[in-house]
Amino acid sequence: MPLLPDVDFYRLDATLSDEERAVRDVVRDFVTREFRPVVQEHFDAGTFPVDLVPRLGELGLLGASITGPSCPGLSHTIYGVICRELERGDSGLRSFVSVQGSLVMWPIATYGSAEQQRRWLPELATGRSIGCFGLTEPDHGSDPGGMETTAVPDGQDWILHGNKLWITNADLADVAVVWARGPEGVMGFLVERGTPGFSTAPVHGKWSLRASDTGELVLDEVRVPDSARLPGARGLRAPLSCLNEARYGIAWGAVGAACDCFATALEYAGARTQFSRPLSSFQLVQDKLVGMLTEITKAQALTLQLGRLKDAGVNEVPLVSLAKRNNVDMALQCARQARDILGAAGVTGEFSPGRHMANLESVRTYEGTHDIHTLIVGAEITGHPAFR
Repeated sequence: MPLLPDVDFYRLDATLSDEERAVRDVVRDFVTREFRPVVQEHFDAGTFPVDLVPRLGELGLLGASITGPSCPGLSHTIYGVICRELERGDSGLRSFVSVQGSLVMWPIATYGSAEQQRRWLPELATGRSIGCFGLTEPDHGSDPGGMETTAVPDGQDWILHGNKLWITNADLADVAVVWARGPEGVMGFLVERGTPGFSTAPVHGKWSLRASDTGELVLDEVRVPDSARLPGARGLRAPLSCLNEARYGIAWGAVGAACDCFATALEYAGARTQFSRPLSSFQLVQDKLVGMLTEITKAQALTLQLGRLKDAGVNEVPLVSLAKRNNVDMALQCARQARDILGAAGVTGEFSPGRHMANLESVRTYEGTHDIHTLIVGAEITGHPAFR
């Protein structure tokens, strides 16, 4: 039985609706025709192809599952399929869409005022504006509750002071969703580029997620009006709920990266000859390919069921954590196996597994490290939180 060309060994995509398959095909075509030809150039340069952002908006890929003014309002499963297909191209592409939708549009749609939703959601959905999410700080990653950025009331305004680091889209963003500690706990604010005291700076020297903008947010006594505050956001639960939405997309995206690595390795092993035989005819190589396919198939089933649960109203953090930790680790192992099958060719930009492998090292630790997600699931099944 020949392998299906889109790495779908158990025909899971056959269970998708016509709409879900149509979106899959549109995104896959976009990645193949418009993104793949430029990704290595941007990876080498350490830049994001910002000229493609309006195209992402035109295709309805920004905030796909968000409901609000000018938002697509599609299903969670469709959003997952979008993330999977985008990360077949590169984690940086999926990260941009994930941040724009799950970490910027979602908190505005969920916790923002009607005025904030009318002002920002149409701009972000079309790609006319870009957003970023400011939670992580130089000294506070896995423990966001220790944040040092402050929000101090001053009449009808708020004064924000602090730093955020490792922020995707930082240097591209027109608006930042910034989380700060206020008098009654963690609060969210929309800070526009150009606000006095607010600046951004890129992170240089990355060897991972190079086709993605990563930077720092500096808030030096930034004054914003109370209308910039997200009125529905109260406490640390608000930013963590945003992260849960983004982690869901990561779980799907990692499957796309693994599929691309597997397909690349399979094609190479069939074409590469050693000892007068194709690599794919050797037992050890077949063992690696079968192992990769097995783990990909399991992860595909996991994400599809997770999407169906979210569409049915089940949005439990441990379910997302289990999928994120499993699928990213699986994809990273697939990338390493694919690189191994490609031999020396696997360390060049001619083939994608090396790029995926470098990217996935970051994906494994951002938006909740592998270990943190282990503890989230562990607390759920034992009843004993082990964070402290």
